Amino acid sequence: MGDSIATNMFVLGYAYQKGLVPLGHAAIEQAIELNGAAVPMNLAAFRWGRRAAADRAAVELLVAPKDKDNVVRLAPRLSTTLEEIVAARTKHLTGYQNAALAQRYAALVEKVRVAEQLKGGGNMGLAEAVARYYAKLLSYKDEYEVARLYSEAAFQAKLGRQFEGDYKLKFHLAPPLFAQRDPQTGHLIKQEFGSWMLPAFRLLAKLKGLRGTAFDPFGRTEERKTERRLIADYETLINELLQSLTPQNHALAIKLAAIPDEIRGYGHIKDANLAKAKRKEAELLAQWRNPEAVKAAAE
Repeated sequence: MGDSIATNMFVLGYAYQKGLVPLGHAAIEQAIELNGAAVPMNLAAFRWGRRAAADRAAVELLVAPKDKDNVVRLAPRLSTTLEEIVAARTKHLTGYQNAALAQRYAALVEKVRVAEQLKGGGNMGLAEAVARYYAKLLSYKDEYEVARLYSEAAFQAKLGRQFEGDYKLKFHLAPPLFAQRDPQTGHLIKQEFGSWMLPAFRLLAKLKGLRGTAFDPFGRTEERKTERRLIADYETLINELLQSLTPQNHALAIKLAAIPDEIRGYGHIKDANLAKAKRKEAELLAQWRNPEAVKAAAE
């Protein structure tokens, strides 16, 4: 479809074909036409959703990326082993910041792996949880990372595969340092920027070494301070878990190490999810630090 917003109508078509929408397809398509917004795209997305519900494999084959000889390229395999996870994220963190950050990441994961082998009683999963979620915290998506992703050759190549002709790029951004806030909600308001942002992105990406330093112009916002604090808090948490890790509390340690998975989204959405995650973390930590009291209260 050339636009991720088409996902909504695609899913509606899929649900309709599965018998989950108590309306006729003609009525739905008429509603799309009456709405008058991107009618061809929305109709196509709805119909492709129906096709996917009827024969998903055929649709996936049609839209699968192909090389210059029209041969389907296999999707990259996701990392599954601890070694693969660490290798992939070490590479990512090096590009995100530098080798020092990647080494900081790998060192903590290795520390957890060794402790888990010694104290986990044969249980596995804690090192993998740390490998996944520590990397997530270390590579928060700030202005430098947005600039790096947009200025990478991979982004330009993806555009070339997806669109043809004389198209124009527009970026919708809400940088915490510059964006205005909605007077009613207090949420940051996104602004539209033209294709002139690409050279600006390339320049900003080269300044990623300023991230987290005293010279970081974006680092003084509350959002960036919170992200750096989350990293330090997580490192402290993991060290606490390793000190008293046993086979009995191993499963609880994994739940605590996976808390960052709850922190999703950006801006006010991320803030709300962070608050929920911290409440969950506090409950789990209470169990960790005083298991007998929790057991007694349950009884």
